[in-house]
Amino acid sequence: MSETPERHEFQTEVRQLLDLMIHSLYSHKDVFLRELISNASDALDKIRFEALTRPELAPTGEVAIRLEVDTAGRTLTVHDNGIGMTRQEVMENIGTIARSGTREFLAALRERPEQSLPPELIGQFGVGFYSSFMVADRITLVTRRAGEATATRWESTGDSYTLGDAEGDTAGTSVTLHLKPADDEDGLRDYTQTPVLREIVKKYSDFVAYPIRLGSDTLNSMKAIWTRPKDEVKEDEYREFYKHISHDWLDPLERVSVHIEGNLEARALLYIPAKAPFDLWHEGSKSGVQLYVKRVFIMDDCKELLPPWLRFVRGVVASEDLSLNVSREILQQNRQIQAIRRHLIRRLLAALKELREQRPDKYNTFWTEFGAVLKEGLLGFDDSQERILELVQAPSTRSTSEPTSLADYVGRMVEGQPAIYYMPGPSLAAVEHAPHLEAFRAKNYEVLFFTDPVDELWLRMPREFGEKKLLSVAKGDVALASEEEQKQAEATRQEREENLKDLLLVLRAKLQDQVKDVRLSSRLTSSPACLVGEAGDLSPHLIELMRRSGQTVPVVKRILELNPEHPLVPKLQALVERDKADPTIEDYAALLYGQAILAEGGQVPDPARFGQRVADLLVRVV
Repeated sequence: MSETPERHEFQTEVRQLLDLMIHSLYSHKDVFLRELISNASDALDKIRFEALTRPELAPTGEVAIRLEVDTAGRTLTVHDNGIGMTRQEVMENIGTIARSGTREFLAALRERPEQSLPPELIGQFGVGFYSSFMVADRITLVTRRAGEATATRWESTGDSYTLGDAEGDTAGTSVTLHLKPADDEDGLRDYTQTPVLREIVKKYSDFVAYPIRLGSDTLNSMKAIWTRPKDEVKEDEYREFYKHISHDWLDPLERVSVHIEGNLEARALLYIPAKAPFDLWHEGSKSGVQLYVKRVFIMDDCKELLPPWLRFVRGVVASEDLSLNVSREILQQNRQIQAIRRHLIRRLLAALKELREQRPDKYNTFWTEFGAVLKEGLLGFDDSQERILELVQAPSTRSTSEPTSLADYVGRMVEGQPAIYYMPGPSLAAVEHAPHLEAFRAKNYEVLFFTDPVDELWLRMPREFGEKKLLSVAKGDVALASEEEQKQAEATRQEREENLKDLLLVLRAKLQDQVKDVRLSSRLTSSPACLVGEAGDLSPHLIELMRRSGQTVPVVKRILELNPEHPLVPKLQALVERDKADPTIEDYAALLYGQAILAEGGQVPDPARFGQRVADLLVRVV
């Protein structure tokens, strides 16, 4: 055993975080105990699972969480005989918290100047262990990994920590808090008092699957909430169970109970959070669905139960029919798991549809937080496509503040409107004033705005809803008139093309390196020009996304469309007729092309040269 423990300094960000904790920025200090008990419960889950294949690791004595108080010494200790940690794991999981989202946590705090911060931030950023510094001046942790011979002691007052060897007869972890004096004004209760601890455990941890002992008293019921009849469970109990399994301090947005019967029996209690976790888009983020078999915890991140596009769902799935001897490889091929997965997907999509139809305000909250994730499901080829499309919402030319569903859009369509029209782009600001919309506005045709990165992918595939095709207003040619009107418009277009053929030829020549063609437009009513792509072309936004991800992207030239009704067009035609070699024509062509890029929210290839051309033009005309 080391005589002198090693002293380590916390990273700067960790010290900032601990300083915030120590100075009690949170108003709900009781949350620390919920976090310590949840950590102990996780450790017990892990040892039970490992003991399935390595019986020698099974805990000796009762598998339980024990609270121990020393009123005179003002300490509270949380013991568990779970999996424990090695010295290296202590350094990774306790000594540093970079993996817990410290940067995001501190950024969130800087955005909130209040002195009393909401407790949900603890769960949202995974810094629960450090919430103990709200109530303790010093924390001592002693732990021994199951199967290891030595134990490790970690101790900190918040400015630095020491690490050394310790004595530990059995595997498990003990966390001892050296408590601050009770202070009612500051929200600090006396956590050595049995009634206080009993109240906190009952409120936050009643459904922990292991007994929480305080002396000879058991403080929790240990009843598996998903096995109890619905009429015996209060809503408060459902909410607290969600907070226990998710480490989230916000109430869930929606709860979905599932009971599968037949050849396979399983139960699930699933929750949709009210707010997206900070790591929702991080590679390797956890799905948050726990799997229990015969009331034995198997894993807390069972990705086989739900597809990635439902990774925001939290909850528990339990079955008596699965084998205890499972692994991820077995789960991937297990027919029973696949049957449970299909049932859960159908039930969740049905619940979301019901939420949209009956509680639209709540659904709008869901869509804001998780809509982009749900739309990832449209990239596959399973039978969920149609049900996901029913859930899609988007702002539109009708309202940018209140998103509309495809069903509502179709119900409002103007008589004779042939398709569902949409405009993709990088942001709402970039698309809502795009010149491509002018003819659609004139016809009173509503256009949807799709601005999430995933939209560029799922909309590349042919899509229909309500027997109406989804068509981009920024691609291909558009036919917004009746058949008779189209014939008349085609005759007019041919006449105009003949009259403007010299201008079109010159612009094609001047812009041949930038565009594949220059033609007259049927979609513009007030802007002089716009850029459009062919039906199968990659959009500029998708090209940019691919470049950012390091992919090699082929050069895609687009089509420059001119508005023959704009007063600039005949003036350019007159300039060409006077002198096709006039050097200013090249400047006008470049300005027209650049203006079309800027109008759709893009960036001109050479901003300095574009600005110089604008300045030269101003000199000539002023």
